[in-house]
Amino acid sequence: MLRFIVRRMVQLIGVVLVLSLLLFFWLRSLPGGPINALLGDRATPEQQEQLEQLLGLDQPLYVQYLRYMGRALQGEFGSSSSVIPGTDAFDVFLSRFPATIELAFFSVTLAIITAIPLGYFAARRRGRAVDNISIVASLVGIAVPVFFLAFLLKYYFSVKLGWLPVSGRQANLGCTRVTNFFILDGLLTREFDCSVSAVKHLILPSIALASIPFAVVFRITRASVLDVLHEDYVRTAEAKGLTARVIRGRHVLRNAMLPVLTIVGLQVGALLAGAVLTETVFSFPGIGEALALSFSARDYAVLQILILMSAVVFVVVNLVVDILYAVVDPRVRTS
Repeated sequence: MLRFIVRRMVQLIGVVLVLSLLLFFWLRSLPGGPINALLGDRATPEQQEQLEQLLGLDQPLYVQYLRYMGRALQGEFGSSSSVIPGTDAFDVFLSRFPATIELAFFSVTLAIITAIPLGYFAARRRGRAVDNISIVASLVGIAVPVFFLAFLLKYYFSVKLGWLPVSGRQANLGCTRVTNFFILDGLLTREFDCSVSAVKHLILPSIALASIPFAVVFRITRASVLDVLHEDYVRTAEAKGLTARVIRGRHVLRNAMLPVLTIVGLQVGALLAGAVLTETVFSFPGIGEALALSFSARDYAVLQILILMSAVVFVVVNLVVDILYAVVDPRVRTS
């Protein structure tokens, strides 16, 4: 098991290094460049040349990359020029990351607790009305764009009915900040109204963001359960007279969850790394909104750290899934 984890860790480091290299050269190839972003389009050639020399941008790209990686290993990623001017880019990531964690956690939890039972239920009743309705619902979840669903939810439940907040992460209640996880902070400081407000602000973005993982997990669960139900060991268990509860728990669900576990891991990583549209529609101050702001404002320091750290989170989540997969199925450790 230890060798398996070490091998996956080495692969993780390689992925991050390759990504950092591609990201560095891609950002330097974008129109405008960091000089125009810092000085503006009206800067004189002399000002641009002076700033290039000051920042080391007049050096070859490979030299710039090596210097960047050297600073990154020391925790220096540059300062924000637009998102939060003057703030260290890594601090921008740290300030935004808890919001995206909360949103992704609620979204994936909502998707799992609805998709897995519904997928199993639909597989057990294949071809019936419940199965057909569930398949249509999953297709709608995949086909409808997240931003369109977000606008519909926002208009109906916030603007028209007024049940839930329109935007933001929490009402202005003067809440105490401890961990920057607003729900947890409210519980720790016994400011329960702050936790309730944070939950209310999470409901609509979570539903919108959960639509795609719900559809994917449902369809994978249904297909996996259908495959397992026809396996010989399930028929053997039924022939032995085992109860339906034992067969479902020990033979069907445990084996059917292997591919589902992989899909859930991929979806969690995707939610953490790619909640751009949902956060933008609801003005939810997470990584996704900061990524959109930094791209439009050409804040390269923030853009670079957000993309890189989002990728790191994605890879780490999938590493955890690989380890869990190896725990559930020992055969994976030899691959």
